Order: sequence, then structure tokens, then C-alpha cells
Amino acid sequence: MSGKFLYFAYGSNLLYERLQMQNKSAVFKQIAKLENFKLVFGYLSQRWHGHVASIAESPGSSVWGVLYELNDSDLKNLDAQEGVMNEIYCPISVQVKDKLENLWECRTYQLVKNNFGAPSPHYKDVIVRGAKQHHLPTEYLEMLTAICDNGCTENVPLYDEVMKILKEKKLSE
Repeated sequence: MSGKFLYFAYGSNLLYERLQMQNKSAVFKQIAKLENFKLVFGYLSQRWHGHVASIAESPGSSVWGVLYELNDSDLKNLDAQEGVMNEIYCPISVQVKDKLENLWECRTYQLVKNNFGAPSPHYKDVIVRGAKQHHLPTEYLEMLTAICDNGCTENVPLYDEVMKILKEKKLSE
């Protein structure tokens, strides 16, 4: 896999079109599970008008997500999208399991600091759409759907951009 890396997405990048906005080389590989971690929302993002997803160690818990393969040339784009230079997220290496229990070493991101809160309805919608798109397990999708959002009704330009891409894609099919 020279010149490429594996990335485990569990937040807004579950939705392929969201990831592709800044990471054109991303290719879906398969769904996967990160064991002994739970999904949390812990940084108030001005871009999303709510708290964004992260992972926190939690024995016995699991986070489902998507394993993507990207070219090394997209590493800087992905780091920038995740706010690595602004010390919002930190890249970490984790092992995830696919449905056949195979282990995959991959990159993911974890918030540097947590100030827990709720996601915006917009951000939550992108995560849920990504989970549906990749057919994550039903019980996990139900858990995502049940997450309480912050009720934000403000315009979220990034969300509008993602929805525009989805609409254009649907029209071209």
C-alpha cells in the first residue's frame, strides 16, 4: 500500500461526499468497528454550530465507522480538515475490526480537549446520512439517530454545501 494510508471515519466523514470535498483520493474500503471506545461530542465548532464527534476510551464499548483508503498526498488536506494545526484534533493510530474480524491498522482523529455538549442537527444529520449510506449496523444507526442535538436553527454553510453536492449527485444518476 505504498503511497496510501487507511483512515477510520466515525463523524461527518462517514458521509463519502463530505470527505471527498477536500480529499479527492478517498476510496471506500469497508465498514469497521473500533472496540473499547465510545462516541462523544466534545468541541464546540463554529463551522458546524455545535459540538463535533470524537472518541473516548471506554472498555466494552464500540464505535462503528468507515475505513477509507487515501493517497498520502491527501494527508495534509485531511489533517487541515480535522484542525490538527489548530490543535483541535490529534491524529492517532488505532486498530479496527471488519465484519470478518480482520484487524486493520489505520489513522483516525481524537479531540485534544473535550468540553462535552450536543451536536447541531446539521452535523448529526451528516453523520446519520453517512451511517445509512454505508449500512452500519441497525442498532448503531438507531443510537446515532437518538442522539439529542442542540436545536440550532441557524444557517450552516458547510451543511448547505454538503447537501448541494448530494442533490447534484442524485440529479446526475
